[in-house]
Amino acid sequence: MTDQTVIDPRIEGNRDKTVGKARAALGRLTGNRRQQVEGHLTEYKGKARDAYGRVIDGLDGLVERAPADYQDKARKGLNFARRKPLLTTGIIAGLAVLLGALGRRR
Repeated sequence: MTDQTVIDPRIEGNRDKTVGKARAALGRLTGNRRQQVEGHLTEYKGKARDAYGRVIDGLDGLVERAPADYQDKARKGLNFARRKPLLTTGIIAGLAVLLGALGRRR
């Protein structure tokens, strides 16, 4: 498997926020409602990517403080999360639902 170049989600997020704001503004100026809505969606997608990137960056600090035996595995997990943000979010959401259901059974 080749090593993929990973673009920081915060950079992608800021790019999407800027593009989305510009598209929404252009849609307002031209009266194109569809372009305006698509611009807002792109802006919100950018905000979500930026927030995801902030979480990943925060976890980087935790990896540095983890016991040496676990740092390599934790870094591999973070690299996976950077490469596959949607899959990672889905896994976390699934675990949250599962743990929530287990907590209600008691």
